[in-house]
Amino acid sequence: MSRKLLPVSITAALLGGTAIADVPNVAVDIAPVHSLVARVMDGVGSPDLIVPAAASPHEYNLRPSEAAALQNADLVFWLGEDMTPWMEGAIETLSTGATVTALLEADETELLDFRESALFEAHVHGDEDGHDDHDHGDHAEHDHEGHDDHDHEDHDDHADHDDHDHDGHADHDEHDHDDHAEHDHDDAHGEDHKHDDHADHDHDDHEGHDDHDHEDHADHDDHEGHAHGDHDPHAWLSPENAAAWLNLIAAQLSAADPDNASAYFANAAAAREEMSALSAEVAETLEPVRGGRFVVFHDAYQYFEHAFDFSAAGAISIGDASDPSPARIAEIHGRITDEGIDCVLTEPQFNPGIVETVLGGTDAQTGVIDPLGSGLEPGPELYPQVIRSIGKTLAECL
Repeated sequence: MSRKLLPVSITAALLGGTAIADVPNVAVDIAPVHSLVARVMDGVGSPDLIVPAAASPHEYNLRPSEAAALQNADLVFWLGEDMTPWMEGAIETLSTGATVTALLEADETELLDFRESALFEAHVHGDEDGHDDHDHGDHAEHDHEGHDDHDHEDHDDHADHDDHDHDGHADHDEHDHDDHAEHDHDDAHGEDHKHDDHADHDHDDHEGHDDHDHEDHADHDDHEGHAHGDHDPHAWLSPENAAAWLNLIAAQLSAADPDNASAYFANAAAAREEMSALSAEVAETLEPVRGGRFVVFHDAYQYFEHAFDFSAAGAISIGDASDPSPARIAEIHGRITDEGIDCVLTEPQFNPGIVETVLGGTDAQTGVIDPLGSGLEPGPELYPQVIRSIGKTLAECL
């Protein structure tokens, strides 16, 4: 989806005696994608993050500052409606002059279909619906470049994003999300986040998100209810997708800001090298535990599994908008017991009691992973920290 770009204003500011152009205003949906855009813009400007990492990107009400960022944006980068369905209406209403890029719709993106059952089989590379010409061989052949861990900063100011009031999204009344919402933080953040400050903005065109049908997939073997498509939207967890997006981001920024094109493409090239080193690093971290078996809390990690040829045995919940059924919990518990599953990976916002039930009477270990980086400082370093942390936690758990 693309729209005509508003003119970029020119300032008379002098830097080292040279006049420079104002960089575009850029808005990005979720923290990992924001991190990639921030890396490409490093040294030139900074993008605005629309959905805080501690919030649910699937269901969110904009704060006034976030609505303003979309309204003022010259460029918008987002995954697409499969990940943030409510955001389509916000973009249509607020970002009328922006060039909008939906990364899940890009030709460069490798897409994987949703998995439907509680128990998974190993990936067979090349069979997935999407772009089969990607090479998912041994990542250990990449050069290793050092990546220092960065201190995680606590973002308590984003902890109030649960129980969202969905009075603000008109175009999505009939969207059926069948539990493929990205992160429901009702258990992790116990405050109502009604966003009454929305009164300062006219979002009448966004009303009616209350009727979303969040069925529990535990008792269903199909995805017919996915109004937005058949593909898993967690595509950022593939470093190969991230690397492909870097050049796309640089191209869009350069079209809007030709004066800084060389900086954008240089940053993208450097970041692609960093991505290769990151993939090699994570592959090396996982190599000693290759063959270990693990279960995830909700099925959000198949892009990571596919990238590193390290498949999960199952998921406690396909989605995350409701707790899994007793039958599904029993099914996962049976596999852990019968097949000697070594590790169960959970996420910070999920009910620990469910994990305890699944682990009961088994020897499996547990670890906590977070695909959005909710405890990390938004910016260029967040994406590699997310990928590195998943690999490290999995290796330690196994």
